[in-house]
Amino acid sequence: MPATGVALNRPTPYDACMPIRLRKLIGTILLVALVIIYALVATIIAVAQLSESGPLVHLAFFLLSGLLWILPAMLIIKWMLKAPKPSS
Repeated sequence: MPATGVALNRPTPYDACMPIRLRKLIGTILLVALVIIYALVATIIAVAQLSESGPLVHLAFFLLSGLLWILPAMLIIKWMLKAPKPSS
């Protein structure tokens, strides 16, 4: 029976030729950039939108924004730790 869906874990041509050390270096740089940019954006939003809000709104915003960066970071880490394809 033929597959009708699209494979989500389809390797890209770059996965086969990228050494694990290079992948980890790129991933580390991406993670640092993500944290810095995300912190700046979250702070700008908080200053612009929450200046007149109460403490519970501040708590909810910082709790949510403090956890939300984990989703893209998980994707980057998953990509970093992907095993290279064995050469045939």
